[in-house]
Amino acid sequence: MKIIQFYADNPPLSWIEKIGKSDWKAGQYLAELLRNNKLRELCGESTEVLLMTENDSLLSFCTLAERDEIHDTDMSPWVGFVYTFPEYRGNHHIAKLLEHASRMAEKSGYEALYISTDQSGLYEKFGFSDTGIRKMSIYGDISMIYKKFLTKEAL
Repeated sequence: MKIIQFYADNPPLSWIEKIGKSDWKAGQYLAELLRNNKLRELCGESTEVLLMTENDSLLSFCTLAERDEIHDTDMSPWVGFVYTFPEYRGNHHIAKLLEHASRMAEKSGYEALYISTDQSGLYEKFGFSDTGIRKMSIYGDISMIYKKFLTKEAL
């Protein structure tokens, strides 16, 4: 297994279609943004899509972005579009992707990583804590914001 970056590594374009066939509306939306070259326009020019792969198979994906669905904040960077295809679930792919995203963010000089979600009890096991902040997303939903400190100095 390996993690590749969509913009840096130019994976097969068929993987955009695979993302679009996910059983999750957000995955389908991500595929649309990638097909129309709009993801970086929406989320920031340094946005990257991390793809967990094995041989010719796409197992899981997420984004690491300057902005996510919460735009009225100075928090950055954000993990988003976190997904594993059903046939690959239970193998800790998300943990590996989130750790990879954390290392990338830390290497870029960030002290924390954020995620906007409506899922309670999911991201704590990956080192994220509920900030208690609730914000309106660009889609009109109220979302919880979780934070993960990346450096010991930030604790």
